[in-house]
Amino acid sequence: GNIIGSGIFISPKGVLEHTGSVGLALVIWVLGGGVAALGSLCYAELGVTIPKSGGDYSYVTEIFGGLAGFLLLWSAVLIMYPTSLAVISLTFSNYVLQPVFPNCIPPYNASRILSMVCLLLLTWVNSSSVRWATRIQDIFTAGKLLALALIIIVGFIQIFKGNYKELTPSNAFNFWMTPSVGHLALAFLQGSFAFSGWNFLNYVTEELVDPCRQNLPRAIFISIPLVTFVYTFTNIAYFTAMSPQELLSSNAVAVTFGEKLLGYFSWVMPVSVALSTFGGINGYLFTSSRLCFSGAREGHLPSLLAMIHVEHCTPIPALLVCCLATLVIMLVGDTYTLINYVSFINYLCYGVTIIGLIVLRWKKPKIFRPIKVNLLIPIAYLAFWAFLLIFSLYSEPVVCGVGLIIILTGVPVFFLGVYWRNKPKCV
Repeated sequence: GNIIGSGIFISPKGVLEHTGSVGLALVIWVLGGGVAALGSLCYAELGVTIPKSGGDYSYVTEIFGGLAGFLLLWSAVLIMYPTSLAVISLTFSNYVLQPVFPNCIPPYNASRILSMVCLLLLTWVNSSSVRWATRIQDIFTAGKLLALALIIIVGFIQIFKGNYKELTPSNAFNFWMTPSVGHLALAFLQGSFAFSGWNFLNYVTEELVDPCRQNLPRAIFISIPLVTFVYTFTNIAYFTAMSPQELLSSNAVAVTFGEKLLGYFSWVMPVSVALSTFGGINGYLFTSSRLCFSGAREGHLPSLLAMIHVEHCTPIPALLVCCLATLVIMLVGDTYTLINYVSFINYLCYGVTIIGLIVLRWKKPKIFRPIKVNLLIPIAYLAFWAFLLIFSLYSEPVVCGVGLIIILTGVPVFFLGVYWRNKPKCV
């Protein structure tokens, strides 16, 4: 429910643009799922070895100390989650408003107002009941999968009719440009945006029933292969209806697909994207509020954010802070420019966390580990991670440099707010 959001409707264009061929684009989608599976297996071991909510932040704090944990928390609370929430909310409002403004882009103010209403509604739901929030996630996940299943089924019908010209090996690997290693790194980053969310279950480890024996590994073994299958075959379906040039010229791939093949039912596509993004907003609110809660409990954020409602057992102050930060991001500047910074910071955090797994094996070899993965799994993930970051720095030095600066702005805040113990109460 968290992984499948707006990414599968946005990223295909970016992946194809940087790979230069249909076949290589499909290979990137499969490899993206494989890398997410490697990462999630490492997180499964960390999740049951350090059974705290808060995901990456809790593990990095435990293994590397307060400053490293705080910098991860700082970048997540300041940029990563508010920006992701703002972009998903705006995608939701644009697709909902599209039938109202069929021949033009929806007005700026209308889009912002609807985004804010959606965000406030889901903040209220998450504040009122954990059960309501998880039920919404379940229902909208089912809706998203049904919509994607429709695309895949229509794609198979097209293949049976013989409309698979772009998928034949001679055409699929017919490159209109030769991709460099930097291009491949950027294609992986575009694809990884669609897979982001694979680590979110670790943010609520303490709220899971029996995470060690069954639920955490079971969720990983079911969800990652399922999502990889859905994403790959959704892209195959797109290419049964569109040429690569048509896909690259489309601003809304799924809508173009619906218009070409679904006729009177083409309205299903904007509705399905709206369903996906609504569920995505809910999932991001649910997990990011738990991150604020965990940070406050460790003393890295104001103690108010560690409070939960006595009856509903929901972290209402943390939810309100996440909501407010997102509203500010929506109102200030161009959120889409920030996506590049978010992707870089995200991957930096993933790698540091998985390095922590290897460090923990070395520092505490005898600690009880209900799940213990082969060391080749984190090493394979880190090899890919290093490749991605090095060539991202080479291809987009300004974006990566700004991402690092955003993280490092947390250093003075840490020493002022956390390390300085005997500060006056007014500070």
